[in-house]
Amino acid sequence: MIGIDIGTSSTKAIVTDESGREITSASASYSINTPKPLWAECDAQIWLNAVLNVMKDLSKKVDTSEVRAIAISGLYGGAGVPLDSEMNPVYPTLIWMDKRAIEQTEWVKINIGVEKLFEITGNTVDPYFGFTKMMWIHDNEPDIWKKIALFLPPKDYVIYKLTGEISTDFSSAGNIGGIFDLRKRNWSEEMLKALGISQEKLPEKILPSEAIAGYLSEEIAKETGFKSGIPVVSGGVDAAVATLASGVCDEGENTAMIGTSMCWGTIHNGNHLDWHFVNFPYVVNGKERVYSFGGATTAGAIIEWFRTLYKERNLSHLEAMARHITPGAEGITVLPFFMGERAPLWDMDIRGCIYGLSLSHGEAHLYRAFLESIAYVLKLNMKAAEKAKIPVNPCTMVVGGISKSSLWLEIAASVLEREIRSFAISSDAPYGDCFLAGLAIGLFNDMKEIKNWLPDGKKTQPIKDWGSIYKDAFARFESLYRGIKAGGL
Repeated sequence: MIGIDIGTSSTKAIVTDESGREITSASASYSINTPKPLWAECDAQIWLNAVLNVMKDLSKKVDTSEVRAIAISGLYGGAGVPLDSEMNPVYPTLIWMDKRAIEQTEWVKINIGVEKLFEITGNTVDPYFGFTKMMWIHDNEPDIWKKIALFLPPKDYVIYKLTGEISTDFSSAGNIGGIFDLRKRNWSEEMLKALGISQEKLPEKILPSEAIAGYLSEEIAKETGFKSGIPVVSGGVDAAVATLASGVCDEGENTAMIGTSMCWGTIHNGNHLDWHFVNFPYVVNGKERVYSFGGATTAGAIIEWFRTLYKERNLSHLEAMARHITPGAEGITVLPFFMGERAPLWDMDIRGCIYGLSLSHGEAHLYRAFLESIAYVLKLNMKAAEKAKIPVNPCTMVVGGISKSSLWLEIAASVLEREIRSFAISSDAPYGDCFLAGLAIGLFNDMKEIKNWLPDGKKTQPIKDWGSIYKDAFARFESLYRGIKAGGL
């Protein structure tokens, strides 16, 4: 099976056998465009090229005649790829990080109401959600809006280019927000009418993530070195697929996926909906199960920003230096909200902040403070879940690049006062994609068989001496956020 994840900064793919053993991998990097403050967009051709390139790479490493299925997950593409009647992109894709739809968000609050929106969609309103981005295009690019015949999430646009079939999956449709009825698992005619969005601009076919969306075309097969007719599986939103990759199958099990952003989530049967979180159908049994998540808009992104700023590419060197700094970074507190914040804070106006600097502080202090800030936001999410009475098990799983940092795992375990479990798998969402591919073609009968794929994992326990220090440090973090918010800065 092949799993491909179209991420915010790179597309990653892995090949596994039916027992989950990784055979090989490939990746392709790119960057998003940020032409104005709070804008974040990407051209769809970049994603397509990346997928084609990783497929070509894989075709040189494996016998493609043995490939049984390909599943594709992807970043939350906001409004989706805007396509004309000939299925050509007519405007950049406004991705999840884009926050330009501020006026549209306020319009929805006044004219629709958050309560009504939550009643139908299970979600609140924020520039994060795709439907507000659609409204922004309608209001600010009327000529473009007239050309748009269809919006497709990034991975579904790629699936169309690979197979010629048009569809999306339940998780991607639900993540758009205000135009998807979470209880009916379909587009909401009421909300579409109220928001002035035609249903014709949305894919008619909404599939389970573990369903076959189409079959690899002869043209693409020839271009990439694969055989035609390979099933291409619908996949889903990468955060939820990464959650599956860590074995989350039951209520209370929870995972933090930390890449460019952080998504911490758990699953339930829809009986624990709370507007503080983003809620959409899970990537297995999506008609019954709901995935609820919060996180940090900029998690891994702030680490990359820091490393670029200091021209420090050696991560192990930074880790070693930061280990010599005492917990709490000797008084430095970082607010990692470099692009505003989504769930559970829903604060589009907050920005990044480094507080407590003195002349005695250096690069290592700052780096440790940045790592700690990600753990603090994770704790904010868990406190919000506790308040919403969402069941959360006493162990949290972590996947993504930061799981390779033993220092961060120790920080997180101590801040959260809980066991952290991480896995020695090179990818997260692509690994879940491989399982979805096998599920789609009948290799597995039940989602819980993903647990048989997982290695024992690394268990990180809280460091006793750090506990009280981090309680005080987290209190400073919360106090700094509240003070800035109250001051309107």
